[in-house]
Amino acid sequence: MSDIETAIEYHRVSDLDELWAGDMMEVEIAGVKLLLVHSESGEVQAVQAFCPHQAVALAGGELNGTRITCPAHRWEIDAISGRGVNPRHAELALYPTKVEDGQIYVSVRGIQPKHCKP
Repeated sequence: MSDIETAIEYHRVSDLDELWAGDMMEVEIAGVKLLLVHSESGEVQAVQAFCPHQAVALAGGELNGTRITCPAHRWEIDAISGRGVNPRHAELALYPTKVEDGQIYVSVRGIQPKHCKP
């Protein structure tokens, strides 16, 4: 474990078995709502739970590969990098995420959700 990881406060949020590949799950840690994403290729990442455009819950959207599509205006954002696909200026906050012994851990300390205009 690196020095950075030991300074980060991780919270256990789920068993990996509860989040199937190709699925998303909304969770809450210390009052912060997050969206856990498990890509079809096996990557697990926690991102802000709401679209940066109008704060619509992304859990109601679609996950295709690593792309989340917002249910309101169809904005697409890559869940692993947090970068906008359409529009490109959109961005999601990423939360440090790790999987150990079949458990998903996330840290929320110091991370703020992103917001942007159309």
